[in-house]
Amino acid sequence: MTELLVGTRKGLFALEGGPGGPFEVTARAFPGETVDHVLRDPRAGHVVASVTSPFYGPKIWRAEDPAGEWEQARGVGLAEGGEAALERIWTLVAGEEGRLYAGGDPGVLFESRDGGESWQLNAGLWEHPSRTRWQPGGGGLCLHSIATWPGEPDRLAVGISAAGVWLTDDGGQTWRSGNDGLVARYLPDDAPPDEIALCVHRLHRAPMRPRRLFMQFHGGVYRSDDAGETWTGIGAGLPSDFGFPLAIDPADPDSAYVIPLTADVDRVTPDARVRVYETRDAGATWAERGDGLPAEHAYLTILREAFDWAGEGESLELYFGATSGEVFGSGDAGATWSTVGRRLPPVLSVTATG
Repeated sequence: MTELLVGTRKGLFALEGGPGGPFEVTARAFPGETVDHVLRDPRAGHVVASVTSPFYGPKIWRAEDPAGEWEQARGVGLAEGGEAALERIWTLVAGEEGRLYAGGDPGVLFESRDGGESWQLNAGLWEHPSRTRWQPGGGGLCLHSIATWPGEPDRLAVGISAAGVWLTDDGGQTWRSGNDGLVARYLPDDAPPDEIALCVHRLHRAPMRPRRLFMQFHGGVYRSDDAGETWTGIGAGLPSDFGFPLAIDPADPDSAYVIPLTADVDRVTPDARVRVYETRDAGATWAERGDGLPAEHAYLTILREAFDWAGEGESLELYFGATSGEVFGSGDAGATWSTVGRRLPPVLSVTATG
């Protein structure tokens, strides 16, 4: 049985079903509120959700079950009286040694060591000297990707729109940029050489080869083989190298999946067809996967947190949701697809647990 935790503009929906089969809605929480991301802690089993209230702003909540009682976490916020306010918590990630991470706007990283009951701001990133030159992307100054390192709890890579990639080897006490090779085609030719407006859209690490990372950029798909220090473009062969989401097969460090959108000014699926593109050779070639997906008159938008997976290898399951309110799933590593959720509110995130 697979569980999908779907964050939408109008609440959290829990779906359950079998790979390749029908799913049903089993719970709803936070009705009417924006649920940005949801995490099922793989160790303790409880659920952690990021919710942005129009009245109270962004909060993190914790429950044993999506249909159960929710408790608000402590420590999620910025110092009162400062110039910046917390706008949104974009992503929740389970790290090593029981740690949880939350990334948000304005380019902030929080850490929890008690299962999400309380959180602490990472001061090293918040106080980085270059922060005054960071530029927000279209969705704000959002820290949306947190790539942990298996067996190395102090090593992280984070992606920020639009401040690029940041790396730490000491648990977040110090940070350095990892942007060599990224080309921001949207910047003017006369942009200052120290411009940091690098709009990363999604970042994932290959757990079997931790020095390898894949990235969906704002116009570009990239791979790093040196833990994020430098990047190589691998978008050739795609109908468009613009997009938001990215997925991997944890068992295959040469694998990545992207869902291209037409362009930054036309953020819908190319040629009105929904297609997932897969590489199994680290980006040298890409193969179209669309059996069972809408093939005509489909102008869908899939956001960065709305593509996830469960399992690996031959049993890899892939799931993504669209702002149209549909959720699609594959139980055979993308070879065939079916619609597993219909007529939901606009989907912001999908988290799959097998």
